[in-house]
Parts: sequence; structure tokens; C-alpha cells
Amino acid sequence: MKRIFLKTLPIAAFCLTIAFSSCNSKPEQNKTTQTDTAKYNTTIAGKSVSLYTLTNKNGLSVSITNLGGRVVSFMVPDKDGKLTDVVLGYDSVGTYLKKGEPFFGALIGRYGNRIGKGKFTLDGKEYQLQLNDGVNTLHGGTDGFYNKVWDAKQDGQKLELSYVSADGEAGYPGKLDVKVVYTLTDDNGLQIDYTATTDKTTIVNLTNHAYFNLNGEGNATILDHELMIAADAITPVDSTLIPTGELLPVKGTAFDFNVAKTIGKDIDKQEEQLKFGKGYDHNFALKTNDGKTPIASLKSTVTGIKMEVYTTEPGLQFYSGNFLTGQTKDGKGGKAYAYRSALCLETQHFPDAPNHANFDSTVLKPGETYKTSTTYKFSK
Repeated sequence: MKRIFLKTLPIAAFCLTIAFSSCNSKPEQNKTTQTDTAKYNTTIAGKSVSLYTLTNKNGLSVSITNLGGRVVSFMVPDKDGKLTDVVLGYDSVGTYLKKGEPFFGALIGRYGNRIGKGKFTLDGKEYQLQLNDGVNTLHGGTDGFYNKVWDAKQDGQKLELSYVSADGEAGYPGKLDVKVVYTLTDDNGLQIDYTATTDKTTIVNLTNHAYFNLNGEGNATILDHELMIAADAITPVDSTLIPTGELLPVKGTAFDFNVAKTIGKDIDKQEEQLKFGKGYDHNFALKTNDGKTPIASLKSTVTGIKMEVYTTEPGLQFYSGNFLTGQTKDGKGGKAYAYRSALCLETQHFPDAPNHANFDSTVLKPGETYKTSTTYKFSK
């Protein structure tokens, strides 16, 4: 499905919903995972940074910092009703600023995923972006949205974040006005609404980079998780993880998740694409993106937590945590986040789309409004 643009008018933002099955009683609170709000109260680049906690009547809570719009913790009831933190993050805000930080929980822009050699052409003009992934640009470059201090306004169970990206920031053309709204609903959903407008033709591809482990953050592996992805093809990549522009059918390969299987079942097969990604780090071309049909599901047999993904985007990046090292113990509670101890399911337009005319366009023009919707739905 092509991205839909609307003429600039007041519109209702689209939603990313993370919903949970309802509980008859308030879930047990796991206090060891609670983040100290004081360690997030600071000033960066002259702007105030805080940790905002949204709590609903059932006791579920989501903590988000306006530094990069990062989801810091997300408490989900397991099969016994005990709240389990299912996302990776840090105990203090400063850790997100360290060199090589892997985008834990971040809002990603202007362009999620990779752009080959950091170059693209619009209206006959070539633009050069910041290179932060070898010879390529990843997640917006060194000056991406993930470490920007967003303006924040909380109203009960709703947090509105806004940011104005200047013309030329990180090499991208046009002043981009972005708004992201998180809402924690009383039916146990986290709703994220993305909108953006520009004053000059540009490219936009926003997503969220939450790292999930449904066994609980800090658990050693996600290889035991059962995963389904409704996709008949991936966009194969070269050795630098840039799409070749082709579609590769998944049937008969390690990339066939149309029937749920454990992530570890085929991850070490001797296939070229797995060697390039050091495991799974690929864009899946989805069968549907109507926002109503689940395009992926993930389940932990340890906690019983299940997550379904819905989206209006044409692609899904499945990343199996291949570049996590566990060399430092700076995760929450002093945990070391080890190799393949978390995964990402990032809904998106295809990587490097500005350089492939056969991929759905990521161009945004003045007078149009960017919007997208993704749903992560939890149950047990």
C-alpha cells in the first residue's frame, strides 16, 4: 500500500497501539525494574529533560523520556499477572548519550534504517548525509532524532512530543515539523501517533526502535521466542546491509516465518543473507498493511506473553540483536545486554527507498502531511 499524504489540515493523528488483555485484579508490581525518575531530570543543550510515566487504572505503566522520545520501561502482565518489563533501557538518561549506543527505545528519524553511502537525489539535486554505519547512513545519521530533546507536554495518560528539524539538519532538506503522541489507555494500550509536515521536498521514514525480550529485559536470549511474519519476500542486501533493489522469496529459506517457529531454529544456517546480517537484520515485504491484520506475532513460552504487530507500513525490519555485546553492565539494574538478548520489529518503508524507484516512495512535499500507524498488541 502506498503511503497516503493529505493536504495540510488539522487531522487526527494515526495510532500505534500496544494493547494488553485485561486483568480482573491489579497485577503484581515488580519493583526491581522501576526507573528512578530523578536520574532523568537534567538539562541538555539548554533544554529540560525528564522521565514521564503514564499509568492507567489497572496499574500498568510506561516510562518515556523526552530525550529521543525513548521508551525506557514497559510493564506487561505475564501469565501469572506479574508485571514484567519487556523493553531494554538504562537507569539514567546520560547512558543514552554514550558513543555507539544502540538506539534503545528511540524515535527514529528523519529516515529509519539505512541509506546507501548516505546519498539520495531529489528534484535533480544530490544530498549527502552523515555517515555513521561504515560507508552508509543509519537511522538519520549522527544527528538523528534519537538524541534530540523534544518539547513535551503531559496531560494525564497522554504525552505529546514535538520537534522541529531545521532545513539542512543532518544533511536533509526542508524544515520538518514532527509531532508524536503517546497515550496509555484504560484498556491497557500504548498508542503512538506520528505526523509531520515540511516546507521543502524531503524524505521521511519514522519508526520506533524498541528492543523486546518477552522473557523480561536482561534475560539472556530471544532465540526461544516463537515468531511469525506474514511476508512472502525480503529485500536482500549486500555485504554492507544495503538493499539490492530486488525481492527474494522466503520460501525454502531461513527467512520463512509464515508459520511460527523459534527464532533460533534457522538463525545459524549457512545462507548468504544470514552471513551478511550476522543473523536476522532484514526488511520483510509484508503481505498486507491494512492496519487491521496482524503481520507478525511474537511469543514467550517462559512468561506466556504474546505480542502481535499491525501496521500501515509496507515493510518490517526484523533485527535479532546481533550487534549487542554484553561487554558492559549499564543496562537497567546493572544488567549486561548480551548478544541476541533482544529483538526489534520496526515497521517502515523500505531501507534505501530514495535510491530504488521500484520501492514505495518516502518523499514528502510541502502541503502534504506524513502519517503512519503501527500496533503492538500484547496478550497472554
